[in-house]
Amino acid sequence: MEQKDKDKILVEQLTKEIKRLGRIIALLLASLILIPLLLIVQPDLFSWFRKSESEIAAEKKKKAIEQSLADTQPKEDNGFWKPADLNSISNNQLKAQILYGQDLIAHTAKYLGPKGSVSQTTNGMNCQNCHLAAGTKTWGNNYGAVFATYPKYRARSGQTEDIYKRINDCIERSLNGTALTLNSKEMQAMKAYIEFIGKEVIKGEKPKGSGIVELPFLDRPADPLKGKELFVVKCQRCHQPNGEGILAGDQIEYLYPPLWGNHSYNQGAGLYRMSRMAGFIKNNMPQGVSFQNPELTDEEAWDLAAYINSQARPTKDFSADWPKIAEKPVDHPFGPYADKFSETQHKFGPFQPIADEKKKKKK
Repeated sequence: MEQKDKDKILVEQLTKEIKRLGRIIALLLASLILIPLLLIVQPDLFSWFRKSESEIAAEKKKKAIEQSLADTQPKEDNGFWKPADLNSISNNQLKAQILYGQDLIAHTAKYLGPKGSVSQTTNGMNCQNCHLAAGTKTWGNNYGAVFATYPKYRARSGQTEDIYKRINDCIERSLNGTALTLNSKEMQAMKAYIEFIGKEVIKGEKPKGSGIVELPFLDRPADPLKGKELFVVKCQRCHQPNGEGILAGDQIEYLYPPLWGNHSYNQGAGLYRMSRMAGFIKNNMPQGVSFQNPELTDEEAWDLAAYINSQARPTKDFSADWPKIAEKPVDHPFGPYADKFSETQHKFGPFQPIADEKKKKKK
């Protein structure tokens, strides 16, 4: 190669290096100008690389929900009820019916709510709002004991009731709706689902973790004013300040159900009793907690229950309930009673004196 060509190549290489160096210098100069300006506009540059509070809250909520689902059943075989496996059903026709029953429990409003595809006979809540994870969550008001213990005598009606009555009670009270006909496709599907998931429980037994936990009574009345303060901090983001809940995007189901008002459970519902609501709150609220990892104390659960159940809601004619008034539970909030205690004490407590007197009368 001639010297002339070598010189030409060398010049080209030097030119490229000079241009690259020029770009680096220009970038450094620009940075020296821009960084002070950015510090004036946004003193905390590191905040650009940090997640916002809303993003952090959303992630925490997502993780809490995922953990709750993971905790629906304990990982170890420690005696808690576990639902029968739906995937074990080999009969396709039976499986379709049971899966329809599960969907009716989880998405009741889609079929029976104000915009229901089958009928428009309930308040828009889902059975799952009170019977969590379609009635399978430990201490989530699950159906673990239903098939094993029904038919059974229930003091509220003074009669022996079957599973059909159990389902319709929820529809008429918790969903403030109209009873299903016993031979309807929907009733048969829900009954089939409840029976199947509880089929492995020995007849007559109530398995550990079924239904709602019974909290110890407070030595004072449950306080709705304290409950209101807790509601603002712990609950109203989802259930809203006026308790109306939040509808999902489809405007058919509730993303977060109403705790009072026209679309909530009526005064005849089981959760209108203070002990039932307090036990439900303790192991399931705020959303994402479980009985292994509760967030609220027993006292806080009682006070929240007192506030929620002090709010206006639909009424129901329950004049036929508790035909034997001596069988009324200590926290039934409506008289008459077979004892000397007031309606106020029967609603808010303290309940132990009532329980003690009731026990004495039984002897």
